[in-house]
Amino acid sequence: MDLSTPKPSDEDPRDGAPPPRSGPVLTREACAERLHSFERTVAPPSDTRRAAVALALITGDAGTRLLLTRRPPTMRAHAGQFALPGGSIDPGESAEQAAVRELAEELGVQAQAGDVVGALDDYVTRSGFVITPVVVWVGEPAGPITPNPAEVAFVFEVTMAEVDVDAVLEAVTNSPAGTPPMLRWPFRGGAMHAPTGAIVHQFREVVLHGRATRVAEYSQPDFAAR
Repeated sequence: MDLSTPKPSDEDPRDGAPPPRSGPVLTREACAERLHSFERTVAPPSDTRRAAVALALITGDAGTRLLLTRRPPTMRAHAGQFALPGGSIDPGESAEQAAVRELAEELGVQAQAGDVVGALDDYVTRSGFVITPVVVWVGEPAGPITPNPAEVAFVFEVTMAEVDVDAVLEAVTNSPAGTPPMLRWPFRGGAMHAPTGAIVHQFREVVLHGRATRVAEYSQPDFAAR
């Protein structure tokens, strides 16, 4: 599920390994407890298309990392955009089931229903989707991460230190007075806007700090409508 794209000039995070930085230690127990305590906002039933994304957490010698992807530049739609693994919810499928399925289809990462530890607020996009961000604690992967080249050009393993940064709010130019600002999530020398940046920022606030921060009110960039 494509969620965000960089500006080619100054918003392009560098591919590659993250810098070796210390950061907050996140355990499955703490993650599940904070999500259980969080009263998420659920979008009411409607004809709006439904989708789910996986905030997939893996563990190992490098600590806990969040999986983030970049879409191939050759894709027909949303080429080169940054994304969390995800996609449309199939008929009869729950958001949790869709997130687990998409994680396997896009990255070859196998998770089970019991690996789902909670969810963040439903996020309504300008492109006409209601996205449910599902947090999946994969732990140490059973096998290598194998991106599907048709959907994923690159996989980022984002450390909790990288997640735990303050968002930047920027005014929307040439907009009426009172227009909410856009939220940017800083990442590896660049930044990402909503929806990706907003969802990761809410994950940081809720899961790392136990704060019931909402992100739906921030403006989304024009590319989010495409």
